Amino acid sequence: MKKKYIGLFLNLFLIFLNSSCSAPIDVKNPLDEIRSALTGVQTYSIILDDMKEEGNFIKTYYHKYKIVTEEKTTETDWKETSKNYFDKYYPFLGMTIWSKKDGKESTDANPPGYEYVGNSKYGQWKTDSSGNSFWEFYGKYRMFSDLLGGFLNRDNYNTYTRYQSQRKPYYGPNNEYGTNGSFTKQQKPNFFARKISSMQKSSSSFSNKFNERIGRSSSSLRGRGGSTGK
Repeated sequence: MKKKYIGLFLNLFLIFLNSSCSAPIDVKNPLDEIRSALTGVQTYSIILDDMKEEGNFIKTYYHKYKIVTEEKTTETDWKETSKNYFDKYYPFLGMTIWSKKDGKESTDANPPGYEYVGNSKYGQWKTDSSGNSFWEFYGKYRMFSDLLGGFLNRDNYNTYTRYQSQRKPYYGPNNEYGTNGSFTKQQKPNFFARKISSMQKSSSSFSNKFNERIGRSSSSLRGRGGSTGK
């Protein structure tokens, strides 16, 4: 009878644990909150600046954003988000994930600053000594160039506009932007340090559990062997 109750308790516990881990949690999209605060602003970009997850059995997900307007750049604190939104935007670390230009909004993901290229309000196309065309932001909007990490040539921009017309995310000419991009790995060392640390902890936890099970199995076999010899 006692074993029956123990088994029932374990089953109920597993059901509770499974539902706690998998049930959708009603967490609002932080982007909605930010967009609401920027209602009167006609031009801005929201960049996914950082992200992390915490917890073991029940995980909590967080985003950090960089908000770029024509006047300034600000960074948010950590904002809790749902797993669905976390997974949706996971490939776009360091990229613009929402923008509004002259009142028109866009949800297309692209390298930060690309959305302002081609607009004579922010800069101009120039030609270098080799005849290559590149975009240069005006001094007032130098921050956009800093976000990009350098100049943008016209061929790359034309590729970006083609991707945009197809509603596809653009990760740069050599896929250097986004979570798996080489430029992002240089710019976001904290994210990748946390990722490595999390993987090491998971590996260590698995190894400890495996060794514990092997140890219990070995002890059990030794016990059986001893009793057989008597």
